[in-house]
Amino acid sequence: MNRYPAWKYIVIGLALTLAVLYTLPNIFGNSPSVQISGLRSTKIDAATQTQVQDLLKEAKLSGEVQLEGDALKIKFADPDVQIKAKDTIAAKLGENYVVALSQTSNSPDWLTKINALPMYLGLDLRGGVHYLMQVDMKAAQDKEVERYAGEMRGLMREKKIYYNGVSREADRVIVRFKEAAELAKARKEFDSLYPELLMRESSTADESTITATIKPEAIIKLKDKALEQNITALRKRVNELGVSEPVVQKQGEGRILVELAGCLDPARCKDVIGRTASLEIRLVPEEFASGPGGDAFERYRTEPAPFGTEKMIGSRGEVVLVKKQVVMTGDKITDASAGFDEYQQPSVNVKLDATGGRIMTQVTRDNVHKRMAIIMIEKGKPEVLTWPNILQELGANFRITGMGSTKEANNLSLLLRAGALAAPMDIIEERTVGPSLGKENIEKGQKSLLFGFALIAVFMVAYYMLFGVVSVVALSCNLLLLIAVLSMLQATLTLPGIAAIALTLGMAIDSNVLINERIREELRHGMSPQMAITAGYDRALDTIIDSNITTLIAGLALLIWGSGPVRGFAVVHCLGIVTSIFSAVMISRGMVNLIYGSQKKVAKLMIGNVDWHKTA
Repeated sequence: MNRYPAWKYIVIGLALTLAVLYTLPNIFGNSPSVQISGLRSTKIDAATQTQVQDLLKEAKLSGEVQLEGDALKIKFADPDVQIKAKDTIAAKLGENYVVALSQTSNSPDWLTKINALPMYLGLDLRGGVHYLMQVDMKAAQDKEVERYAGEMRGLMREKKIYYNGVSREADRVIVRFKEAAELAKARKEFDSLYPELLMRESSTADESTITATIKPEAIIKLKDKALEQNITALRKRVNELGVSEPVVQKQGEGRILVELAGCLDPARCKDVIGRTASLEIRLVPEEFASGPGGDAFERYRTEPAPFGTEKMIGSRGEVVLVKKQVVMTGDKITDASAGFDEYQQPSVNVKLDATGGRIMTQVTRDNVHKRMAIIMIEKGKPEVLTWPNILQELGANFRITGMGSTKEANNLSLLLRAGALAAPMDIIEERTVGPSLGKENIEKGQKSLLFGFALIAVFMVAYYMLFGVVSVVALSCNLLLLIAVLSMLQATLTLPGIAAIALTLGMAIDSNVLINERIREELRHGMSPQMAITAGYDRALDTIIDSNITTLIAGLALLIWGSGPVRGFAVVHCLGIVTSIFSAVMISRGMVNLIYGSQKKVAKLMIGNVDWHKTA
């Protein structure tokens, strides 16, 4: 009656064996390490490994060097040695490599080969930096309107459509024509190329105009695209920082969450992540200059900029006038690297895509011996890095000079390489968690789980006797399965996740309480012990499934619509519900069947005090 078929015991045994294997890496822990990866086309190979080993020997530093895929990892026994090695290697290898502080698992190789890896630890457990960034959507919309104005101007020149002028007013582009026939030609071209724009025509005695505005549905798509582009750019920057397990995700309307767990150099991370530099190239209207060199526009420091121009400040504090029309933005950049110019001054070599190359060729061909300004916009503040003379026609490759230092050139090349931001961003929340605080959080979380488990175990054994022991063993298996699943999925464990584990223990033991009480109830109604076991498990199953499904629905809602710590809680919570049903029903019944299933006649069940009614 109370016997499991062999296949069920095989399933339970296989599940527990896998759980033990994938839980083990969390017991071995991590060691401080240094991770080396290549930038752009730089490859990490055996030659790089030999070079790094030689560098460590020269510096008299001991570490275990391993080549793992496209990265080189060096494991150290002491954090102080780790930091010294990182500085030494970074100085010797140069700018074509990313050298970052990291953590490496101490698991044996045979565990690593079956992809048994420890869980990732979140910011609150491992330490690191947290940023919440607000995206300026208005700036993204303004930038798009400016782009439309420039493209319309270029399109009409290409199609030889005669117009009086193109101007931007707030969120509208206004194109003026002297002849209605030219307006009709332009309208036909605009309608075919810009379906996302709403066109309105108007006319006076002197001229006709087309007023173009972005449709509401296109504005929504524009904002979503700007947010996604900024997220992509930030992820590329994080990757070049070499931080492992980064979190870069949308949070709320127009906000981006960045968490870098294990970041041991917060100043460097903030310098790169916090900077929101984008690049613009504009022509300089030298017809307003009063003299050569850096003092050319000095008289406009206290005067308003002439019509069609903007007044900006150069890298040395000089005043520079630039045309309002943007020739090109940083989204056309495919690569950027720091280097030195012919005067051995720091510079950035920039490579453009095909579209950017065509634009640069055309603009420089038409403006030889004129000036072109390279503008970096950081946190909404433009700065003219350099405004050199265009000596000849340029193509898809050019150089930005005027860098103040090698570090500045390296940082700018990293930002440009990571991709242009569609809109400026500001850090509205910043938090740094030290590794010591993270370690303290882990210790407190472990103690809370151990004490909670111990109290539950004492109560269950005292109240339900042998069935209480079965419930405690099933609860231990549930905890083992949950940690194994989290490790297999490479989920990130946070403090809310530890709280979810504690909640899972309570819910799992609640299922066993339902089963035990149901068995006791059947015994009170006069059933034999063997029949009471069968009826207790069968009749409690529906209640257990119903209660867990309703809780799972709430957990899925948190997982879908929650973010940050709430989402971390929900992941562990939902997985815990699945493992608790398996352990409370299948594992505990398998153990009871092993104990009582082979006995033909059971006089009494060790399940606590029951008012027995003898049956025939």
